[in-house]
Amino acid sequence: MKLPELKIGSFTARIPLIQGGMSVRVSTSALAIPVAACGGIGTIGGSGIPVPELKEDIRKAKSATDGIIAVNIMYAMKNFHDLVMASIEAGVDMIITGAGFSRDIFKIGKQYNTPIVSIVSSPSFARLAEKLGAAAIVVEAAEAGGHLGTDKPLREIFPVIRKVVSKVPLIAAGGVTNGFEMAEMMDKYGADGIQIASRFVLSEECSVSQEFKDTYLKAQKEDIINVQSPVGMTGRAVKTDFIRRMEEGEDVSPEKCKFKCLKKCSYKYCINDRLVASCKGDVDNGLVFCGANAYKMKEILPVKEIFKRFVHDAESVYKENNMQRKEGSTETA
Repeated sequence: MKLPELKIGSFTARIPLIQGGMSVRVSTSALAIPVAACGGIGTIGGSGIPVPELKEDIRKAKSATDGIIAVNIMYAMKNFHDLVMASIEAGVDMIITGAGFSRDIFKIGKQYNTPIVSIVSSPSFARLAEKLGAAAIVVEAAEAGGHLGTDKPLREIFPVIRKVVSKVPLIAAGGVTNGFEMAEMMDKYGADGIQIASRFVLSEECSVSQEFKDTYLKAQKEDIINVQSPVGMTGRAVKTDFIRRMEEGEDVSPEKCKFKCLKKCSYKYCINDRLVASCKGDVDNGLVFCGANAYKMKEILPVKEIFKRFVHDAESVYKENNMQRKEGSTETA
């Protein structure tokens, strides 16, 4: 059965799939453009980069496709407001935000007619986001990559949040690696769409270094671990030599903070430096964020082929049950 479209605000994605906005410089216009062209929502990672760079990348994406372009901005960023306003000025279609919760972002979205999509990991924040005016809500579970807001798995936390969100689209995120799982989350659990990130790292268009991609390709299940981020949250990453040295007690803190990018930072290490190092190829001294199931992915494919496989597999088993979605039930017929 054909997958339904995903409507967020005044925008309609032909394929109910959001590409996660990975920072720093993992999700750029180079990735967002082909995702949007395939009918999904292409997302630029807007955290940890200078405002002029973000504006230029958004404008590049908007000029290259008629598809939907979003930007993901962490609330934990010190210049969160500047990044939001710059994104709106550059013409972004919607703003996705997590790693903290902003009430003011909804007022800004309403003022500038820009849909705000909240990433949450609890029923209370989901309920609050819908009340304050979120155009859609992403439920991000423990299987996700990068910064984590919960230790609960997707299939446990999603049904609870589904029960309290009824007016806006609810998106499932965390550990989804193929179209069969996409159909499961939509058909059985009532998701209106999915968000995936790690799978797009292993795309031809993702602009990270080959060394970064090779780290994914070589990773085994036991290599994917939780680490403490200077942001004050747990993060999930592939164990690199940098993480090993840190676990052994080596002082990896910077002599001086060059960025001062976070509202709160432990200064245990510079997350911006370590993420950028991996993107450029120095994975031994870098941080490689990934989802819990990244070890299952062993192919680098064009974005178009990733979409083709997801849609084909999802539609081969998808059987929309409107009553289940309406009632928020997780029981199969």
